[in-house]
This record gives sequence, C-alpha cells and structure tokens, in this order.
Amino acid sequence: MIKRIIAYRGFIYESIKRDFQAKYMNSMLGSAWAIINPLAMILVYTLIFTNLMKARLPGTENEFSYSIYLCSGILTWGFFSETLSRTCNIFIENANLIKKINFPRICLPITAALSSLVNFSIVFVLFILFLIVTNNFPGWSFLSFFPTLFVQLIFSIGLGVTLGLLNVFFRDIGQLLGVSLQFWFWLTPIVYLDSILPEQILKIVELNPLTPLVKAYHLIFIYNEHPDASSLIPTAAIGLLLCYSGVYLYKRCAGEMVDEL
Repeated sequence: MIKRIIAYRGFIYESIKRDFQAKYMNSMLGSAWAIINPLAMILVYTLIFTNLMKARLPGTENEFSYSIYLCSGILTWGFFSETLSRTCNIFIENANLIKKINFPRICLPITAALSSLVNFSIVFVLFILFLIVTNNFPGWSFLSFFPTLFVQLIFSIGLGVTLGLLNVFFRDIGQLLGVSLQFWFWLTPIVYLDSILPEQILKIVELNPLTPLVKAYHLIFIYNEHPDASSLIPTAAIGLLLCYSGVYLYKRCAGEMVDEL
C-alpha cells in the first residue's frame, strides 16, 4: 500500500495544490487571506488577554504568557479538528471521483491531512514570528515541537481514516463528529489550567489523548522545557492502533465502498 501511495505522490501533490487554490478562488485578496485570518486572531488574543484583561499564568511574569498559552493550544487544536473533519468526510465528498477513476482511495485522506498541514504551517509561522517579535521564542526546546506534532498527525490520520471509512456506511458518524468535537475541545486544557478542575473532571481530562499533546506544547512555548517523551507514548500507541484499524477497514471495505457511495 505504501508503494502505491508513493507511486501516486503526483496525484496527492496536485490535489493539495488544487485544494489550496480553490479555497481562495474568486476572492480579491486571494491566498493573502491565509495570512490575514490567523494574524487577526493572534492580534485579537494578544490585545484582549494581555492589554485589557491583564491575564497571566500563575508563576510567570511574562505579560504575553496567557496569550501564548491560548494560541499554542488553539492553533494545534485547529489543525487537529480540521484534519479530523476533512478526513471523516473525504470519501463522501469525492464520491464522483472514486466512481470514475481507479486509484488508491487511501490517497484521499492523506491528501486531506497534508492539506490541513499546509494551512496549519502558514498559521504556525505567523505564531513563531509573534514569539520572536515579543522576545518569547522558546529556544532549544522548540526542537521538541516536531516529534510532538508528528504524534498528533499520526493520531489524527488514524482516527480520521477510521471514521471516514465508517462514515461511508453509517452517515450519522459525520454528524456526530461535529458535536463530539465541541465537547472534546472543552475536555482539553486549552483555555484553562487543569489545576483548577475538580478531581472527578480532572480524571476525565487526563484520559483525553490530546491532553498530553497540548501540555507538551505548553511546556515548549511557555516554560521553554522539553516534554517528557513517555507522556506521549499512550497517544502515539493509540494513533498507531487507529492507523492499523484504518488500513484494515480499507482493505476490507474498498470493494464495497463504491456501491455505498
């Protein structure tokens, strides 16, 4: 399967390129919106929480601490939710293509995930520029960001492919995902510190596979520390298991998929 995906790398590249161009087609500013929207979000968070609310994290004197805490969590959550939403619906959205052209269908969720990664990369570069301008770049701990993001990507793709295949046969899954993501967001310590939670709620939050990822990002960007690799092992293991289940379902359901679409 990997060899077939590599063989269709040109198809994947062109699909990502076409998706990016279509997103900003017929707009006067074109792809500039990919920079304007996240830049506006970062500026708004900085203005509100730093200047108006004077919000700061306990134990830090940095006036931008809560803005960085919020942005690092929301940006990576946005990447996760976009990847999951797109991969969950990718087979249904490309039903006509699947019926007309013979190609490895598994290329579609990979294309969706990589396209989300491109969008995230643009936003993340702006966030890094913000950290540099405000003299808050994390230093050497920044290198830990990449393996942490890789774990998140594996988890997102595995869950997205599995749900995407199931969504072909059980359409309620796509609708349920939108509702689930709203609850999932608030069960992830993005806008709050988990130290303020009651013990019963904290136990639920700690079971969330995204919690160690978000905490790792906070350690990197707020406290300039390398996260403990062992804390990411459960999420990585779940991600690999989901990737395996996605490939297994794909092999079992690829022939029936066309009929259901």
